Amino acid sequence: MKGADGDVEAEYRSLVEQVNEHRRRYYQLDAPTVSDSEYDDLERRLVEIEQAHPDLVSAESPTATVGGARSEMFDPVEHLQQMYSLDNAFDADELAAWAQRIENTLGSVPNLLCELKVDGLAVDLVYRDGRLVSLATRGDGRVGEDVTNNAQFISSIPDRLRASDADLPVPSLLEVRGEVFFPISTFDGINAHVMEQGRTPFANPRNAAAGTLRQRVDRRLDDLAAAQSRRGELQKSGHATERIDQRVDRLAADADRATGQLAGLQLVVHGIGDRAGYDPVTLSESYAAMASWGLPTSRHTTVQPSMADVVAFIDHFHEHRHDVEHEIDGVVVKVDSISDQGALGATSRAPRWAIAYKYPAEVVTTTLEDIRVNVGRTGRVTPFGVMAPVRVAGSTVQMATLHNASEVERKGVLIGDRVFLRKAGDVIPEIIGPVVEVRTGSERPFTMPTRCPECSTPLAPEKEGDADIRCPNTRSCPAQLRERLFHLSGRGAFDIEGLGYKAAVALLDCGLVVDEGDVFALDAEALIRCPFFTRATPDGATLSANATVLLDQLGLARDRPLWRVLVALSIRHVGPTAAQALARELFTIDAIMAADHDTLAGVDGVGTIIADSVIEWFAVDWHRSIVDRWRDCGVRMADPVPDGQAPGLLSGLTLVVTGSLAGMTRDEAQEAVTAAGGKASGSVSGKTDYVVAGANAGSKLAKAESLGVRVIDEEQFGILLAHGPEALT
Repeated sequence: MKGADGDVEAEYRSLVEQVNEHRRRYYQLDAPTVSDSEYDDLERRLVEIEQAHPDLVSAESPTATVGGARSEMFDPVEHLQQMYSLDNAFDADELAAWAQRIENTLGSVPNLLCELKVDGLAVDLVYRDGRLVSLATRGDGRVGEDVTNNAQFISSIPDRLRASDADLPVPSLLEVRGEVFFPISTFDGINAHVMEQGRTPFANPRNAAAGTLRQRVDRRLDDLAAAQSRRGELQKSGHATERIDQRVDRLAADADRATGQLAGLQLVVHGIGDRAGYDPVTLSESYAAMASWGLPTSRHTTVQPSMADVVAFIDHFHEHRHDVEHEIDGVVVKVDSISDQGALGATSRAPRWAIAYKYPAEVVTTTLEDIRVNVGRTGRVTPFGVMAPVRVAGSTVQMATLHNASEVERKGVLIGDRVFLRKAGDVIPEIIGPVVEVRTGSERPFTMPTRCPECSTPLAPEKEGDADIRCPNTRSCPAQLRERLFHLSGRGAFDIEGLGYKAAVALLDCGLVVDEGDVFALDAEALIRCPFFTRATPDGATLSANATVLLDQLGLARDRPLWRVLVALSIRHVGPTAAQALARELFTIDAIMAADHDTLAGVDGVGTIIADSVIEWFAVDWHRSIVDRWRDCGVRMADPVPDGQAPGLLSGLTLVVTGSLAGMTRDEAQEAVTAAGGKASGSVSGKTDYVVAGANAGSKLAKAESLGVRVIDEEQFGILLAHGPEALT
């Protein structure tokens, strides 16, 4: 197949970066900056390019992974069975194509279960002997965040399952999949309160649910108990308690707010994972059983006997989506028979037996009051529309992205226009174009600035032909500095609580940091000089609670693994996947800095583009200065080499894992290959050295046999990992 030309390769690189960044903002920050429909379009284009040019695909591709990552603020929970994402259908033809694939495998289309796609946060619950033992977020699909402590405040999550039917006892093990969400009325009330306080409202109910469930309420309650205990001690000794009384009141109000928000959350279950003592024949049967045990199931779920009935269900709720108690953005269609689900299987990220039919984005009109620009952490200057506030898809919208100056010109919008606005469950919508018929003549065109609005540096494309323009003042542009400081504190980087966007602005405005290299040198003496980090007391200014949290978190962040350091450096194209690959292969920041292009590009999941970016970044003096200053402040710059590891044992070998292995999942098997220096591929070719065939291996096994590629079983795979290819006879 013909390789990709330069334009396609550049588009692909940009798409990978955009999709991964939008996933990070959506799943880790709970703060998306594009609409669902925009993200879906980017991902669909990415799939189109990968199908046409498989030579471009790397392990970093978001199409091969489940969106989301676990925050280190919570303990990890490994799901008993993997939680998947869902493939999407956007029209009747795509839904029909999915049904045809099922018919091709099974011989016919079986009964299909239809349920509403709730705009909430996916969670995993595990019950043992009927008692709740864990509540976790989806995370990366295999490992999520342990939020079990917060379950006690959510009334719809039962802490114990009880059998209402003697013929249907509670199983000894039950893993339940569900969605935690806010009812529309509750969500609107939360956002009204947030905006009254002058804070940014939640983008959508999903982000509100995620932000609420991810609160460390246990810490708040512990702080309150400690303060109450201290007050009791002071009262016994006859000391004044005015100051501690104020602290207790503040902590109590904070705890009440947090637990009150949690109490507003609801759960709806929509699937089962691992189980023991219960073996349902159909998914709908399991829903009825879970309802009998006290778990909340949706009253809108139904089993349909034909695709025509499925389409009728979808059409009905498209017209009545706002009649439901929670926000929805589509319908999920699943094969009801569990044995048929097993026969259909899954890809690395999504089951083949289920699909999400996404409703078209809603369209409204509003006034485009202004067009302004934003400068991102890489210097990209992006225009955005400021509109008269308008209610669309469940939230009030006032801003919309316009991408670049060429896009503004292409759409023909003028400041003051009445515009068509499209939105699909996201606070940042898409401006489709102007309503030309209602123009009054008072509208005016937008002119892209020629200088950075933050630092006055002349703007220019990075290279000739780029649609985007950038501020080249990467070192000291205030906007880029703010964004980089905010980025390094994020969950995908150092995960520093207390260093949010407002804190980053304050650090720069107060002159406490020149750039991100100064962050770990911050101490109490520095923070007390900045009003943002202080509070007034009768004895003068003292550090605020936020400052204390920040200093504590900086201490913890110094010992983060190497891959998080790499992400925090804002090296272009280096996200968590590439950073983990580099850290796993080279172990130290010094080895990464010293590595040549071939060494970096040879790391599985890195490749030429990222290797170029890494080398270019470390070639800059002030970039290396950031690393040196972090190192001087105690930031760990190396990962330990695990005892007994034999890196490079499979160096130069390409393996494909197919079928089901008894001792590990397919993902674990592929990670074992890469950890030993080999390449784990998803397709068999003449360059494949070994195919590891587990139970129910299919077309990949047949292709290996036709190409003469050596096939090994799970036992031989273990020998290969432990002793290398020489040990196989």
